[in-house]
Amino acid sequence: MNVRTDGWILMYNSGPRRARDVVDDMTSTKLKGTFDDVDVDDLLEQLSPEELEMLAKEVDPDDRFLPPDQRTNYQCDREATGPLDRKQLIDHINKIALETPDQPESVPFVAGVVRGKKWIAPEMPVIASRHDDGVSFALEEEYEQALGTATEEELVDLAAILGFHSMMNQDQYHASLLNKEMVGLGWDGVTKAHQPKPLPFEPPNATDPEASILKIYDDDSKLIELCLNNINITDDQFRRLFKALEINTRLEVLSLSNTGLTDRTAELLTQSLEKNSSLRIINVESNQLSSSAIVRIIKSLLVQKSIEEFRASNQLTAHVLGNQAEMDITKFIEQNPTLMRVGLFFEFNDARSRVSTQLQKNIDRKLLIKELVFISNFKNYMKGSERIPRILKIVPRIRKKSQESTGNPNESPKVL
Repeated sequence: MNVRTDGWILMYNSGPRRARDVVDDMTSTKLKGTFDDVDVDDLLEQLSPEELEMLAKEVDPDDRFLPPDQRTNYQCDREATGPLDRKQLIDHINKIALETPDQPESVPFVAGVVRGKKWIAPEMPVIASRHDDGVSFALEEEYEQALGTATEEELVDLAAILGFHSMMNQDQYHASLLNKEMVGLGWDGVTKAHQPKPLPFEPPNATDPEASILKIYDDDSKLIELCLNNINITDDQFRRLFKALEINTRLEVLSLSNTGLTDRTAELLTQSLEKNSSLRIINVESNQLSSSAIVRIIKSLLVQKSIEEFRASNQLTAHVLGNQAEMDITKFIEQNPTLMRVGLFFEFNDARSRVSTQLQKNIDRKLLIKELVFISNFKNYMKGSERIPRILKIVPRIRKKSQESTGNPNESPKVL
């Protein structure tokens, strides 16, 4: 803001305005009380040009369009001695710094002698802990007496009952469950090494692959679930097994974990899955399948669309599927309306999220079909009866039973 001699004030942001208008705006917000009746024009006429300039600098807002040297209150009135020479200016500053003598010290420096007073940190006030806040918990008298007279062994038993397993070792925990007395053990007892109790190993799989293949060929009605986990199966047995699987109509669950399944025999598995319509669950975890073989197996599930659960994680040659394989698997799963559980590790969040969404849709679709079939059957059975509204009220209970048998649809499907 610049004040002109004709009574106008030049504002940087809004153009020239009369001094009275500017001061009126100021007085409307700042001058209160006894200054309401004062004539501002009389006050401005009493000011000298220098005082008007100072007033303009005080009330002028900071204009960001001006260079910084023109925004300060100090303005140098001297004229420039010449053009700016940066190198000469730096040399002059360095010369002054070198030629200026150091100020003499009032107390000479002596090594190991402290000059002046040594700074000592002030003592911090002691903050009362939470235990000293004056809040007391009142227990019943019998509880206080029981805890006050309890022995260490009884406290250990109490910790086991309350579930504080981290406060005791394995021997103390088992002793508390069996009501045995642990001699020499307690909060202040002597610490000693103890050997954890070993658990028995699971027995080996006693399933006979040859007999199972014959039962699949014969379409045995009793063979609904076949588990060949942890059995070394030859390529010839795989070939005959998958050939028999093409004509079988009874088998629903097939588990082939850790059986040495490779890409070559997996091709036969894809052919059998394209022809078999009775299988619901298939497990090929912990084998030697590549990511491309897993993609082909999932693609073969689109032919019959009968598989509800497929697991193929922990492969020796495919710890990470890769971006292309995960996108292909996601595409095929999104085309499958019956698959509800997938046991695969997806590295990329996009594939994991899309697969989880599709599995949730499949679960909801199956529950809806069950409800519609149930309602349709009851409507046909109770057609024309007044008890239909009462029958339809039990649909939520049927839905709850379906959720318990199929899985909780409120939780996202687990994609391993």
